[in-house]
Amino acid sequence: MAIEASFTIDQPEFPLNAVFEELPDATIELDRVVPTSDAIIPYFWIYAENIAELTTDLSDDEGVEKVKIVDELSEQMLVRIDWNLEHESVLTAIVNTDVALLSGIGDDEKWTFEVRSGTQQQISEFQSYCHDNDIPIQLTQLHALSALRSDREYDLTDGQRTALVLAYSRGYFDSPRDATQDDIADELEISRQAVSSRLQRGLRRLVASTLITSQADR
Repeated sequence: MAIEASFTIDQPEFPLNAVFEELPDATIELDRVVPTSDAIIPYFWIYAENIAELTTDLSDDEGVEKVKIVDELSEQMLVRIDWNLEHESVLTAIVNTDVALLSGIGDDEKWTFEVRSGTQQQISEFQSYCHDNDIPIQLTQLHALSALRSDREYDLTDGQRTALVLAYSRGYFDSPRDATQDDIADELEISRQAVSSRLQRGLRRLVASTLITSQADR
């Protein structure tokens, strides 16, 4: 039975904290791509209104070997990164245990990681690795993909449910779309990046708690 868990860690405890020293309003999202090499999470996105003001050499971070800006757009930047896996972090815990990273999002306060494993024991081994290597993670959520869900909430956070319902009512899911993520962000008074994250995570949880569970029960 697949298990998913969410963990948080204070922002300074993970590499890339230099970004937030210059851009405290920034959001960083690790970009999960289909691996074609031995590289571990080789890309990440930085979202910030004043992204052009970022001048810090991120390779100065002890958890980073080198970085390269791949593309810079309005309020966002795609960066290629080579991690220093000799520096213990959540990434080394993932590499050295049997869990898979689903998402990693950071802001100026904390990082939130979602991981998946095949068993509860593998999640426990991941936690033990972090504890043994002084990586101060905090477990915030744990559930099995085939566990029963509320027929209304489907394990969604309040923010995810609100964003999904608003997106549906405003025609975001219509073709052609009657609303954009910016429209939803303005109405909720949050950033577009936050809207994108809530929609993506919410949809994934809906699929996991309906389609995936239904197939497993057959």
